[in-house]
Amino acid sequence: MTAPIADDHDDNRLSAEDRRGLYRAILSRRDVRGQFVPDPIPDDVLARVLVAAHWAPSVGFMQPWSFIVVRDAAVRGKVKAAFDRANAEAAQMFEGERRDLYRSLKLEGILDAPLNLCIVCDRDRAGPVVLGRTHIPAMDLYSTVCAVENLWLAARAEGLGVGWVSIIDETALKAILGLPERVVPVAYLCLGRVSGFHAKPELESRGWRQRLPIEGLVAFDAWQGAMPAGDALADALRQAQAAAEDGRLGG
Repeated sequence: MTAPIADDHDDNRLSAEDRRGLYRAILSRRDVRGQFVPDPIPDDVLARVLVAAHWAPSVGFMQPWSFIVVRDAAVRGKVKAAFDRANAEAAQMFEGERRDLYRSLKLEGILDAPLNLCIVCDRDRAGPVVLGRTHIPAMDLYSTVCAVENLWLAARAEGLGVGWVSIIDETALKAILGLPERVVPVAYLCLGRVSGFHAKPELESRGWRQRLPIEGLVAFDAWQGAMPAGDALADALRQAQAAAEDGRLGG
């Protein structure tokens, strides 16, 4: 029997403890490159984070994702070689001190992590006409990215680090993993237990980029639509961003 909808909308909120845990996972999630330890991921833990990814929202409930668990050292070696080629090319796209800083960054943990995972999108899974994808064909790709985020947050809750390897030639990756033409590799991830998580994103602490103020990213009714004068949301946004920076969001 379906439970009746509560009259008090606050009854639909998670408990205060659960909210704090959710926001903590969001705020402390990091792109991990160099803190992996060799301990294997227990199967029950890996199963939980994969199921969390599978429970992601998808347009038209198409569920276009599949998960390729990569444990084989030879396969990972090929992926690492493909990364090295792409990374050398990428370094040449920056100049001067920016290039030097780029080269000093560790941008993957392909061989360091105990396993890799490629989350792919099967663009034909739900057929040629899909509810919600009729006018924006990329909605299957966007849905797959939701699965990536679900997995990342679940992994953080389990104490696992995740690193997204995006500096790689897609054609090379498809060949290494034997992907059919219709299947798109959306995220190649490194997973494993870690020695610790950085207090801030590494690219922020290393001076590559800084986090943008949230109030400058919120518009009203149109691109760059100004916030109405005296709108209380402005103060609320500043307070929420300050709470996030202090690790208090949702507390």
